[in-house]
Amino acid sequence: MAKNIYKYNPETLNYEKVKSPVWVMSAKVFGIVSLVVVFAVAGIAIRKKMNGSPYEQKLAEQKMQIDALESRIAELSDAVVSLEKKDDDIYREIFDAPMPEALKNAGIGGRRNYQDLSGLTYGKSLSRLQKRLDQIAAKIKVQHTSYDELMKLAKKNTKKLASIPAVMPIPNKDLKRLASGYGYRIDPFYKTRKFHAGMDFTAPTGTEIHATGDGVVVKVETKRWGYGKNIVIDHGYGYQTRYAHMSQFKVKRGDKVTRGQVIGLVGSTGKSTAPHLHYEVLLNGKAQNPANFYYNDLSDEQYEEMIDLSSHPNQSFD
Repeated sequence: MAKNIYKYNPETLNYEKVKSPVWVMSAKVFGIVSLVVVFAVAGIAIRKKMNGSPYEQKLAEQKMQIDALESRIAELSDAVVSLEKKDDDIYREIFDAPMPEALKNAGIGGRRNYQDLSGLTYGKSLSRLQKRLDQIAAKIKVQHTSYDELMKLAKKNTKKLASIPAVMPIPNKDLKRLASGYGYRIDPFYKTRKFHAGMDFTAPTGTEIHATGDGVVVKVETKRWGYGKNIVIDHGYGYQTRYAHMSQFKVKRGDKVTRGQVIGLVGSTGKSTAPHLHYEVLLNGKAQNPANFYYNDLSDEQYEEMIDLSSHPNQSFD
């Protein structure tokens, strides 16, 4: 309890009680209220730290796990798309066996009720992830069935598989030799946009060049311009490959060759700006993208990287 203050009054010869000014009293009240507020806020913060923090921390951890799952599912989805692309553009093209529509749609029926998770804190995110996982699972089921069918076709077509171009003509597992891809590129001589019907692989003069499939050498020629020293191999089944700008031949016309056999050496003959190999794949006389025929050489990751590198609109070497 606050003490009263008294002061002696010489006129009344008595001690009289002293009254505090309003501002002094207000200051005292304000100070007390402020102190109460401070303690109240501190108390709330302490309670929140003691009671709310573990829950919030758990939610944060769950959110991190969901983000990690989304990233992983995106990677799986990309991998499945890569398999689908290889199936359509390579394997089924080889056997001339398009995937039946019934097979493509297999496993897509049977819708799940994704609303079951809606009551959870991150229910919407979990529902979305579950739906994407189900879609990926359905696609994987289709690819599994498709590859079973392709394995049966492969066993019946071993000779065809050995003949069709399936490796890179120069050892290039690190993909560092890939200089220019298939498609429209800038001509190094005329500096105009021109269609490039093959792939350019950089390598020192004298580097060995390998046949990319079994076949018969049908052309061995030397031209002062254009392809320079070049070889054409007929693999049968409508497939041919061309190897251009060579410095030296290691086979002659009419020779039978096997995949991996050395057929010549890298050079810079004909219309060429530097030592490299210009490589083409033709099907029934029409140029194909050689990138679709390296399935015996590359993993899925290397294949995707090679597709990306070869698609850049850079300048060709010839």
